[in-house]
Amino acid sequence: MKNKLRIIAGEWRSRQLTFEESPGLRPTPARVRETLFNWLQHDVISSKCLDLFAGSGSLGFEATSRGAKSVVMVESNPQTCRLIKENITKLSTQKIKIIQMDAFKFLAGDSTQFNLVFLDPPFKKGLALQSCQWLEDKNWLAPFAKIYLEVENKLSLNDIPNNWHCLKNKQAGEVEYFLFERS
Repeated sequence: MKNKLRIIAGEWRSRQLTFEESPGLRPTPARVRETLFNWLQHDVISSKCLDLFAGSGSLGFEATSRGAKSVVMVESNPQTCRLIKENITKLSTQKIKIIQMDAFKFLAGDSTQFNLVFLDPPFKKGLALQSCQWLEDKNWLAPFAKIYLEVENKLSLNDIPNNWHCLKNKQAGEVEYFLFERS
């Protein structure tokens, strides 16, 4: 079944994107995206973004709409990737690249530095903290990169890299979300 989500602001404001339901896919709700992009209002323009576990692509599309220089979306589900490609075509953008690959295979490859990372892995699979460590350890983050992390409520974040500082965090229902800055 196809669902729709709306881009909140920027060049593509009010444009609707389609995505299909699949196990573990939870597009970031509009009110959470709005809060996140208010937090990031000075960091998005001209940024190089990585949307790991892209899912519907809502965070990467929103960042592009708001002026990101480029967005790399990584998603393993072939059907989800096909719909992201359709949305990229519908928006006629060259700024978004979709890579169909397991997130950890991607992170194990040759790194390039990003200054904005969206990290919203499937819940209750132990992927969040390992993703954070690999981003740090494998040199994917530019100095002072901002990292958005969306996780299930009450997940212990004791193993977040020591040089990441939490700038903001909130909770919405079963979801906790954080904005970190790398120092």
